[in-house]
Amino acid sequence: MTSLSLLSLLLSIYAVVTGLFLISENRRPQSTLAWMLAFLFAPGIGVVIYFFFGRHRKAFAKRSRLLRQSFDHRVVPVLSALQVRQGAAVRRLEAQGPLHRKLVRLVTQNALSSLTTRNQVEILQNASSFYPSLLKDIEEAQHSIHLQFFIWRVDEFTTQLKNLLIAKAKEGVKVRLLYDPIGSFFSMSRHYVAKLRAGGIQMAPTSPIYQLHTISYRNHRKITVIDGRIGYLGGMNMGQEHLDGGRGYAGWRDTQIRLEGEAVTVLQTVFMIDWYNATRESVFSKDYFPTPSLPQTTPDLPVQILTSGPDSRWEAIRQQYAQMITAARHHVYIQTPYFILDTSIAEALSIAAMSGIDVRVMMGAPGLRDRVPGWAANTFMADVARAGVKVFLYEKGYLHTKTIAVDSEICSIGSANLDIRSFSINYELNAVLYNAALTRELEAAFASDLDHCRHFDPAAYEARPLLLRFRDSTARLFSPLL
Repeated sequence: MTSLSLLSLLLSIYAVVTGLFLISENRRPQSTLAWMLAFLFAPGIGVVIYFFFGRHRKAFAKRSRLLRQSFDHRVVPVLSALQVRQGAAVRRLEAQGPLHRKLVRLVTQNALSSLTTRNQVEILQNASSFYPSLLKDIEEAQHSIHLQFFIWRVDEFTTQLKNLLIAKAKEGVKVRLLYDPIGSFFSMSRHYVAKLRAGGIQMAPTSPIYQLHTISYRNHRKITVIDGRIGYLGGMNMGQEHLDGGRGYAGWRDTQIRLEGEAVTVLQTVFMIDWYNATRESVFSKDYFPTPSLPQTTPDLPVQILTSGPDSRWEAIRQQYAQMITAARHHVYIQTPYFILDTSIAEALSIAAMSGIDVRVMMGAPGLRDRVPGWAANTFMADVARAGVKVFLYEKGYLHTKTIAVDSEICSIGSANLDIRSFSINYELNAVLYNAALTRELEAAFASDLDHCRHFDPAAYEARPLLLRFRDSTARLFSPLL
């Protein structure tokens, strides 16, 4: 047998084996065919790329079972009080109409998505509101401070925060801090970490950076829980750039929420599971789950904390977005820094717009940050704009907020971008707020932001030079990785 014949035989065996493997994964046909092409046209390299970026929840199945076995007996007692009232609360919410009924049923099916009702929620627009509120609550902490962020920079603001956390630790407050090792790789110095640890702060990366087989699966959540009574979540990380815009931008546009009440119990549970995953230390204790201290006269404000990740059975946040878009009767307003769509979300947006729903999407105008995702986004914007979706590009600064508001009735604020990575690859966390007043407040902020936007015109995009549009189409091929 000649060398050429042997090589052909080996390539044929390689093609058959990898093809059978991919078919057995039962992915969407488009995804299966795309990975087959990658394996065939880049033998060996395609397998390596798949190993880092392509595997889905089956790669986590054994680990997930172990974590459920470790935590079921701890999580159930913590959430049992919420579960007792769950049925009645769900029925009351369902009675408000089809939008409420469909969404609450969907979200309730997902893990750790208990419907909480006794809550107070404050929407904080931009770090100029979020950071002072956070610092004040940390200063008043008596028992524990739990922080989890994708990016934690070392700069003027976080130096101030470091000194405050060390002071609280010296007072006897338990301070725990989780950070993503990839998100913070170029921004958190060893000296800074050493100072925090020497000051009594327990710190850990959300996953070991040396585990190359999970390096693409990032923990993108932003969580703060103080004394088990106050919680924050949203799009903002820790860094001075949120205050001044950072390199290349005049400002930073973002959204966070401050929670008090039952929803904080769920948020604390999410943090503790992530802490255990990172450190193998269980810190579940009644001391971290005090009874909410809101006045009995506090009106119901239903909130669901929704999580998703690469080891989830369902792509819960993708389903949440799809349901909110398709159930809309009047309008849908979305803000996102990235616009990399899978077929289901692209179809949901297009169908809603073609059905007469006022669908508006706002994302950041192209700039110095994240050029390649911006190129790919151009093609997705053109697709949905042709169907009638109104697309706007924010030009006042860097738009990083991740929100959706529907019919002035329900809204969602969280860490998930409108992209494939957030829906399928990252660990994310959103809060669904079933409250008309808060939704109208979010929609008012959207309307205000429109004053700083330009409209994306699909016809003008089609008139751009062919080479630029080909660049964008090429970037689109890497959508699952962006």
